[in-house]
Amino acid sequence: MRRRIVLALVLGLVPLAAFAWGFRAGKDRLFPYRHLTRTPAEADPQPAAAPAADSRATAVDRGRLTAHPYLGGYRPAPRKSGITVHRAALAQPGLNLVVSGHAPEALLMDMSGKPLHRWRKSFEEVWSGPLGFAEDETHRTFWRRAYVFPNGDLLAIFEGIGILKLDRDSNLLWEHQGRCHHHIAIGPEGGIYTLARDLVDCPPLGVRTWTPGAQILDDSVLVLSPEGKPLRKVSITRALLASDYASLLENVHDELDILHTNTVFPLDDRFADRCPMFRASHVLLSIRGVHAVAVLDLEAERITWALSGLWTQQHQPTLLASGNLLVLDNNGHHGRSKVVEIDPLTQEVVWSYRDGVHGSFHTPASGSAQRLANGNTLITESDPGRAFEVTPAGEVVWEYVNPERAGDRRERIATLFEVVRLDEETFRSLASGDPGR
Repeated sequence: MRRRIVLALVLGLVPLAAFAWGFRAGKDRLFPYRHLTRTPAEADPQPAAAPAADSRATAVDRGRLTAHPYLGGYRPAPRKSGITVHRAALAQPGLNLVVSGHAPEALLMDMSGKPLHRWRKSFEEVWSGPLGFAEDETHRTFWRRAYVFPNGDLLAIFEGIGILKLDRDSNLLWEHQGRCHHHIAIGPEGGIYTLARDLVDCPPLGVRTWTPGAQILDDSVLVLSPEGKPLRKVSITRALLASDYASLLENVHDELDILHTNTVFPLDDRFADRCPMFRASHVLLSIRGVHAVAVLDLEAERITWALSGLWTQQHQPTLLASGNLLVLDNNGHHGRSKVVEIDPLTQEVVWSYRDGVHGSFHTPASGSAQRLANGNTLITESDPGRAFEVTPAGEVVWEYVNPERAGDRRERIATLFEVVRLDEETFRSLASGDPGR
């Protein structure tokens, strides 16, 4: 009888555990999500008609050069959209730059969601011929990030492909093919900082054993002139290997996209006295693949400082006016997301916003956090297509749910890659233009 009871309990718990894991796998894209959702081309990759520039790569490698392709949309479209919360007395005034997975464009809108200006340029209008390297075709259909100048010029990234600059009327000023990805920032001297990747022979990593002859995607910090000319390129992989933090490579789980760097933030000398690692010619990095925020000395080509353990697969570390760091922790809050402000010297968590009484907050694959002038924090929850502003006490005072749609039948809410709050006075001239479409 006892055996029958135990057997019945086991048979009852197995399907319950399978259901729970299936729900978690679908939500957070864990095993076997990618195997079950692969397209026929991914399941049975075909050789290219002509060899790409990376001729040494296998067919599987050529198909995975972007490693973790971003989608135009992940979640079913909700009923609500647009501005759903706006407590004007508590929210930071300004304009909002919106980059979404529905199209290769960026939108400037006011706090009520009214479109004020729009930039748009399709992949085919920039690069009509073959690129000479493989890339995920999904990334041809939208911009991953954008940066706008006060005169209306705009930089945009086609993820894993390149970077382009438009004027305020969306005329192409220049383009750079360089497998640029994830992020754009402007340095103190006006240089353009972005990330690039190359398929290279795996260096002797020492702390890991790779298949002989294997190749990796090597992330680099790429610095361009204001005219789009390459000025400097520094391998992050080699900078890590040359440092005292090389053991971070023990945390690598993907043998192709080993680092998956997603943020580069150029530093100046404002905090060098208090934090010697934060000085000019250094850049702050988010290295998602090893769960680390790090500082790279571009002159020495060496990682000089790194911090991990406070987050998992993080994005967008930003150095605040206080000298603290603001970081979006994508998956470190019991498998969900949080935003943390920390003292980089003591590692004290000074402030945080996380799941709880405020409801569900989870953006597994991307997102951003921006500290605003009034002390509030603007958070982009990319996968659910939502951006919201919270007070220091965690009260939501502004919320935007993306009205744009993605998917073959427009059944998904478009990924909201980033919403950036801009100073209204600085960008006033754009607010009076034709928003276009």
